[in-house]
Amino acid sequence: MLPKVMRTVGALLASVLVVGPSFAHESHDDETPSVAGMALSGDGVAPINADSHAPIGVMGDHMHHEGEWMLSYRFMRMVMEGNRIGRREVSPQEIATTIANPFFGQPGQPPFLRVVPTDMTMDMHMFGAMYAPNDWLTLMGMAQYLVKSMDHITFQGGAGTNVLGTFTTRTKGLGDTSIAGLVRLWDDGVNHLHLNVGLGLPTGRLDKTDDVLAPNGARPVLRVPYAMQLGSGTFDLLPGITYTGHSGEFGWGAQYRATMRLGKNDEGYRLGDIHRLTAWASYRWAPWISTSLRLAGERTGKIEGQDARIVAPVQTADPANYGGDRLDVLFGVNLVAQNGSFRGHRLAIEFGMPVYQDLNGPQMQTDYQVTAGWQYAF
Repeated sequence: MLPKVMRTVGALLASVLVVGPSFAHESHDDETPSVAGMALSGDGVAPINADSHAPIGVMGDHMHHEGEWMLSYRFMRMVMEGNRIGRREVSPQEIATTIANPFFGQPGQPPFLRVVPTDMTMDMHMFGAMYAPNDWLTLMGMAQYLVKSMDHITFQGGAGTNVLGTFTTRTKGLGDTSIAGLVRLWDDGVNHLHLNVGLGLPTGRLDKTDDVLAPNGARPVLRVPYAMQLGSGTFDLLPGITYTGHSGEFGWGAQYRATMRLGKNDEGYRLGDIHRLTAWASYRWAPWISTSLRLAGERTGKIEGQDARIVAPVQTADPANYGGDRLDVLFGVNLVAQNGSFRGHRLAIEFGMPVYQDLNGPQMQTDYQVTAGWQYAF
């Protein structure tokens, strides 16, 4: 897996380095106000600093001045490989011989799980816009397009470890949309604090289907489990609070965000609430480049309720096998162009891996995630 990770990160870094010369020139935009002690250019305007934004994986981290717009695009790839129950890794053979099928007793359902997911990739394309009607409020919206794939092993019959074959399910389409407001609470030039107040809109579909390989060798088309669907189906509250600080070349920050489901969706279930806490530190090597180190913790609840059309001898069809705790360590690079046709454009990348996972399982474990993005304010 490490070579695959390095190829992904290398390709993203190569795309950044292609435009490196435009970023390295020292220049100057009026995005960042002049402050005492800051080096100014000949025209008296401070350079744009790469660390004025948080790592690219942090959403809703900064506000804008009155009348300013910002457009953004982020690409995130999350890769899962292998399974665990709690903090213990488990093999497909163990799952197939020891984990009971909650649907046993229904027509065609064996006593144990006979289909086990082994790998999953989720690509998320995020398109964002921000606008500040005044200096104390910034409005933002984000739409998502998702592409998911999951590989499975199917074991033959109702018991044992004889492998019948493998198959892959795929889904893609519009995910959920979010709208939010950032409300300034404090800003003294060094420390900044604002509220994040948002609402998630259920624009992602919940009825995606694909063909599967059943333990009896049939290839039915079924509604895919919850992990492969594209949205929550509910309106979701998105509260949070963000703190950032800067002194010289050093920056730091912390953020808490939550996703709180409002009732059940039309299919009879609700995804688990999510609580995220992250903190980071950054160092600005030059106005055009900064690097960051970030810790990110996430707690996700179990699914409540059940979609009556999601019935299969696979762990992802059981609502109890969702949620848990995860702690990631992430390293990021922020770049901001200082002159020429790229002036004011930002590119950033962040790579992270989990250092702790305690999952309601059996459940697929996260292997790594990469986020790359572009931002431009005007």
